[in-house]
This record gives sequence, structure tokens and C-alpha cells, in this order.
Amino acid sequence: MRWNRWAYLLALIPLVAGAQGTKSDYQRANSLNERTADTVIFDRIKATWIAGGESFWYEKTLPGERREFIVVHAATGERRSAPDRVALRALLPADTDHKTPPGQLELTEPHASKDGGARTTITFVNRTNEEARCFWIASDGGQRAYATLKPGETFEQSTFAGHVWIVKTTADRVLGVFEATDGGGSVFLDPSPAKPSPPAKPDDLAQVPNSSEWGVLIQDHNLFIKHHQTMELVQLTHSGSPEASYSAPFHWSSDGRKLIAYRAKANTPRKIHLVESSPKDQLQPRLHTLEYPKAGDERHPPKPCLFDIAERRAIPVADALFSNAWSISEPRWAPDSSEFYFLYNERGHQRLRLLGLDAKTGAVRTVLEEQSSTFIDYSQKTFLHWLDDTGELIWMSERDGWNHLWLYDASSGTVKNQITRGKWVVRKVERVDKDRRQIWLAIAGQRPGEDPYHVHLARVNFDGTGLVVLTDGDGTHRWEFSPDRRHFLDTWSRIDKPPTTELRRADDGALICLLEEADATALLTTGWRPAERFVAKARDGHTDIHGILTRPSNFDPSQKYPVIECIYAGPHGAFVPKEWSRETRIHALAELGFIVVQIDGMGTNWRSKAFHAVAWRNVADSGFPDRIAWLQAAARKFPEIDLSRVGIFGGSAGGQSALAALLHHGDFYQAAAADCGCHDNRMDKIWWNEAWLGWPVGPHYAENSNVTHAHKLRGKLLLTVGELDRNVDPASTMQVVDALIKADKDFELLVVPGGGHGIGETPYAARRRMDFFVRHLHKVEPRASE
Repeated sequence: MRWNRWAYLLALIPLVAGAQGTKSDYQRANSLNERTADTVIFDRIKATWIAGGESFWYEKTLPGERREFIVVHAATGERRSAPDRVALRALLPADTDHKTPPGQLELTEPHASKDGGARTTITFVNRTNEEARCFWIASDGGQRAYATLKPGETFEQSTFAGHVWIVKTTADRVLGVFEATDGGGSVFLDPSPAKPSPPAKPDDLAQVPNSSEWGVLIQDHNLFIKHHQTMELVQLTHSGSPEASYSAPFHWSSDGRKLIAYRAKANTPRKIHLVESSPKDQLQPRLHTLEYPKAGDERHPPKPCLFDIAERRAIPVADALFSNAWSISEPRWAPDSSEFYFLYNERGHQRLRLLGLDAKTGAVRTVLEEQSSTFIDYSQKTFLHWLDDTGELIWMSERDGWNHLWLYDASSGTVKNQITRGKWVVRKVERVDKDRRQIWLAIAGQRPGEDPYHVHLARVNFDGTGLVVLTDGDGTHRWEFSPDRRHFLDTWSRIDKPPTTELRRADDGALICLLEEADATALLTTGWRPAERFVAKARDGHTDIHGILTRPSNFDPSQKYPVIECIYAGPHGAFVPKEWSRETRIHALAELGFIVVQIDGMGTNWRSKAFHAVAWRNVADSGFPDRIAWLQAAARKFPEIDLSRVGIFGGSAGGQSALAALLHHGDFYQAAAADCGCHDNRMDKIWWNEAWLGWPVGPHYAENSNVTHAHKLRGKLLLTVGELDRNVDPASTMQVVDALIKADKDFELLVVPGGGHGIGETPYAARRRMDFFVRHLHKVEPRASE
């Protein structure tokens, strides 16, 4: 097999022992991305389905910039090839759509990002004659600034499937909105602007069911209904004011007799001020002001209000069961209009309630409730699906210690049965088939002997029987179904194995044919070597901790190498790469004579609830006891690892952790580079910090703050921050600086004028980070010798 040639190819790579951090090391590191670009073939397949799902075609890139087009019959796996698009069209039905090029992302409307998708990329290509600014639309709807592209510039952004990106000119004209997909995609920014939907006006009539004769509008903060035929205008409320206004969305009962609207107290928005010291269009600095709610700030989400249209009155609704809302979501009427349901997420994220509001009386009952002594991971593990025909609902919960699904009787709120169970997790619900009473799932950790983070496709019956894993292969999987869902393409890989793409039958997962195995031969001949997976025990001596090691291309096992850990310990995910990738950022750092490691310690996501809950009010822990134990075990197995020289770096939450390494574990880590860190969780955005540290803000917030512990600094520290970071308030870094100065601690600081979040990954700041580690771990001046 092709993969068996790897050991041979690696053996051909020359070993160059000697000094490290040299000019040649830097040249090799800086040229890595260019040297390794387009050296892997057959690694991505973008299928275009035709003939109702009976067949599909895809394009192969061959050596020498040649192309081949493959047409596959899905049921049999029969393949036909065409050398060009003209020949391809001859093989396809005349009405086959050729409009969308493979890999090009389509325009969408602005909406919040969905979390939990696989790591992927978006390539932005700026074809305009203006600068283009790329913003990530977070799960809370806020926009976070990332890259700025000059005219004609191309930029690849690492992201996750389901994340939404909006691109604007410097004049805030929208160029496009795009949602990232598995397998990556390209965005071509053209001079013509995108056409986003116009914002709704406060007095616009709401869309209502045909059964209702009335429309709804807001005037002077109060609620009115207006008859479609007679134009009669009826005022339903008189208590609205700027301090407590009624608002959309509006939800009509199916019989058109009852209406749900919302009312919210006005929040006093917190504003932060950023000074742009060096604007491109003027000499003097510019002040930027933005709304930025922080942990503990006032919050008044809209609450539902009930109205009887026939009687032209409000029905009082007692809010005792939803008085302290972080959010109210998942609104729906019962099919018979008897109840209105909504999901109440209590502030502090330790209680979720599915509530039913009686349409006649306004009484509110608890349909079901979820509680936790730590946190409920609402942003990643909330799933609710109603089965109206049978009076049931499907609910996601970690109540048995693992993320699973449960079947409920919707009327009584009692559990009928647990649908999935075991020491593994449901990562995502793909599809609910109510007719067959089956659920399609993305799961992880279910296959013995595999990395528990590998994602597989599975199916299970509503009653918990018949669990079948539909993907095979020791790796993490992503899939694409045919339009009729009878077949799917399964692409699987590991960090040390290029992708394999297979065609499988959807009913039982049977392999129909192998489509492609990626060929990395050309990549390996550049000297690039894959990372190595390694597993060691956690602080408890029992739990497996998974990580990877990346070595330089001129690795010499007889030499000793300092170690640098790339850390991101944010509790919302797991971050060690599992899919195949060149990971040139990590490999470039390794080229300077380092072994770079990445580890998922306790407190990160997608293992057991107990594993995850280590982060509860404890983000400063960052899994360090597990990380240190892992590194010590790695050093016992790999004698080339020198634990007397250990560095660490990270950005955002990783920046917070990188500095915490020197504050709390300065006897193990000797140097840290912390970029745009949320060093004090009271200074950072409200949703992320309250999710893991809870509410109200108490002493534990200060206990987790790097500012509080700044006087404990040991080792060498580099802090980087962009002065226009709209994601993490840059004052968070500056308050650490203030505390370090007061403690008379030495450190390095790089503030980048005009820089945004993630500035540490830009060329200049990344080079400064490289130099920092060369100086302090190799004890030499960068590029001082050949």
C-alpha cells in the first residue's frame, strides 16, 4: 500500500546535526508553507451529485497541473473518467448544474455561528480594489475582527465547520457572508457588494399564519394588532416604555387565537474604548467605542408574554420558573395550541428547564429540567427535538456522566428510555427519522482501542436498540450524503495518515468502493514529517491523555531538543488536531530545533462529564497536572526530549494558559509567549467566562486571574496584544503588565498598532515569538550562524 512507503521515504531524509536557531533553520522554517503547498494529491474530494443521487462526479488534480474528472455510479461503484470538462459534460445529463465550482462557498445571510463542527479552513481571495476585513460571527451574534486583506491578497483562515464569517470593506460595506463547511472552501470577494436582507423595521407587520386575520406591530414600545381586511388597529399593551419595551419575534398559535410576544428591560450596555494609534488615513489617533458586555454585567433577555386576540387582552404570565434567564430559546406552540413551550437557560448555566405555558390560564409548568453542580455545556450539548405525532421529545444530557440522548414523554415529562449509553459521547445529531424511529449521530469514543476523539457516523433506534457504526477505519471521519441519503462519501484521516475517501451504503455502512487514497509522497520528499501520536496517564494515574509531538525535518535522535507546548485549554472544545493537515505553523516552529507538542488535558471537552468539569471555576488549572505528566512520560519514552528546557505559547484562552504556566508551574516551564490573553475573566466577554466560572461573579474569578498571581512570575515571558482587539479587551493584557511592573518583574511586551485578535499569528509577531524561544531555550541569538 502507498502508506507503507512512508518509513522508507523518511529514512531518505538527511540528518543535519549541529547548532539550532541558525539562518538555515529560519530559511527552512520560513519557506515551509511554500515548499509544501500542493504536495498532497487526492486528499479532498468535492462530489457533485447528479440524477437524483444515483451518480456523482468529482475532480482529481494530477501531477503536472493535469486534471481528471471521475463519474461514479453510487449503487455499484462503477467509475468512468474524463480528461477535461468537455468530455465530462458528455458523460452527464444535459440538465446537470455546473454553476458552482467545487470548493467555492456560497453566500448566506448573517447568522450566529454553530459550534461543534470539525476543524476546517476558509480561503479568502480579495478581488476588489479595497481592503477587506474578515469578521467571525460568534455564537452570541457578536462580530470578532480577524484578518485584513489588501487588494489582490489571499489568506487562509483556520476555523470550524458551521462558523460564519462576514467580510466588509473599511467603509463597512458588506462583501459577503459565508458559512464554513467540512473539507474547507474558497471565498472570492468581488467588487459588487453582497445583498444581505434589509433589517426589519420596528413597525413592520409580523408574518402570521393564514388562520390569523391579524398582523402585529410595535409602536412607541407597545404592542398593536392590525386587521388585514378592515385595517382596524387595536392596542394590546400600554405599559411599554424605552426602559421595558415589547418586541418581536411574534409567535401565533396555530388556531390564530393566541399570540406570544416578548418584553425586556433595557440593558445598560458596557462600552469599551480602543485607541487606534496609527490610522492609515489620518495623523492623529482615532477612538473606537464598542458595546462589550463582560462577566457579571446586567442582563435582561426578553421574556414571553401571552395575549388573547379574541378578548383583546394580555393573559398574565408568572415568571417564577424563568425569573433569572440567561436566555430563552426554542420557542414553539403545541400542535393543538394548548401550550407554548420554551427553553429556559438559567444564568450561571447550572439549570435548564423546558417550560410549558398554558394558553388559557398563563400558568407555567416544568416539562423537564436539567441540573448540574458544575456547569451545563449549553453551547455545545443542547439538543431538543419534538415528535408531535407520538407526543414525545428527544433530549440531550450528561446526567449519567457522558453526553447522550434520552426519549421523553412530552406531556408528562417522564423518561421513556435512554437512547444512547456507554462511556462515549454523542458529538452531534445529524438527523432524526421519525417514520423509522431512528437517529443518525456523530459519535466519539465508542470504538475500543481508538483515539476517543475520533468522530464516527452511527445510527440508533429511538428505543436504544440497534446501534450501528456506519464508518470504519482508525481515524476521524467526515461524510457527505447523497441527495436521497442512500449513500455517503466517507473521508477519514489522522494527523499521521493522509485522507482516504470511500463510498458507503447508508443503511448498513457497507463499503461500495474506495474512491481515493491521498498521496503524500511529494510532501515527504520536502523533509516534512508527520506528527507522532502519544498517550500517557493523567494526574489520576488512570485516565488517558492524548497528544502529539512534531519534530524538525532534520531531526537527529542522538541530539537533545527543547520542548515547546502549543496550548489551548478552552473548555468549549478539544484542540489537539485529529485530521490530516500540514500544520505549517507548528512545523515551522519545530524547524528551529524544537519538539513541539499539543495536548488535551482535563478540563477540555468531549470526554466524560467529570473530565470536562475540572474546568468548573478553575480555568487557571488548564489541565497542567495532566500536561506535565504527559510530557514526563514522553521524555521517558523519547530520550531526545530535554525537560530542562520547556516553553509554552498560546493565544486568547491559550494566552491566558501560557502565562498561567509560568505563574503556577514555573518550576517546569521556563519560557512562555502569551498572545491576546483573557488574563482576567472579569475583563473578558460575558458568555464565555460565565459559561465556565458561573454567575454571580465571586472570589473564584479573582483566584483564576493572572493579574492576581502576576507576582509569582518565574521564567521568561513575552506578551503580545493588538491595540484594536475586539474579541478580548486589550486592557486585560495591560492590567497584567501593570501588575508585573508593580511586582518588579522582567518581561517583554509587543503592542501592535491597529492589530486585532490573534495578532500573535501575523508574520512579524510570529517571528518575534520564534526569536524569543530561540534566545531563551537554545540560549543563542537567532540567525547568528549558518
